[in-house]
Amino acid sequence: MEIRFDGKKALVTGAGKGIGREIAKALYKAGAETFAVSRTQSTLDSLKEECPNMHCVCADLSDWKSTQEVISSMLPIDLLVNNAGTNTPQSFFEITEESYDCIMNINLKSVLNISQMVAKSMVEQKSGGAIVNVGSQAGLRAIDSHAVYGASKAALVQMTKVMALELGKHNIRCNSVSPTVVLTDLGRAHWQNPELGGPMLSRIPLGRFAELEDVVEPVLYLLSDKAAMLTGVSLPIDGGFTV
Repeated sequence: MEIRFDGKKALVTGAGKGIGREIAKALYKAGAETFAVSRTQSTLDSLKEECPNMHCVCADLSDWKSTQEVISSMLPIDLLVNNAGTNTPQSFFEITEESYDCIMNINLKSVLNISQMVAKSMVEQKSGGAIVNVGSQAGLRAIDSHAVYGASKAALVQMTKVMALELGKHNIRCNSVSPTVVLTDLGRAHWQNPELGGPMLSRIPLGRFAELEDVVEPVLYLLSDKAAMLTGVSLPIDGGFTV
């Protein structure tokens, strides 16, 4: 099933590496004018080498006002993927105000900020559009040392549903995906250690962790017109972990 986005403008946050990078590259290859946002210039530089016509923008999404300045220069946007995220695994009694604020500012607050701006532009253009928010299985099931991260992703799923409810009348579709462990470079380094990954893997009925394409393809589908009747969906990409 070929999906094309010719004539569309797409914005992907957290696009410097991992899932976000592959989503940005896929949108670019599918014909979209793509804006890739990351807080790390070096990863954007390497992305630009791979995709010379991609717009690569360095920004700190935890800063509300500066983020608005950056995003306003890109509008209007047709397709938005809120992928930027951060985590500091800590047991419940170790959680600090600093780590709480850091996680919530990126994982939830920045999504609200950017989505408001993009959606308002969609309404003004009367063009409709699609938004996909990238959550996590940690927002659907309890995972040790992920209290704040899990809370941020659970809130993201619920915020997505309210966005779908309120923005549907403007033909703006809003969905979320909640991946299991994804074998990015960082994911491989951490989770392929049998002592760490074994217990998690044993809870996945399909018996494997996700590859990058396992997440990229569903995201592209949700952004496309082939998913024209899907909004408010919370899609686990977890090999059955949440069952």
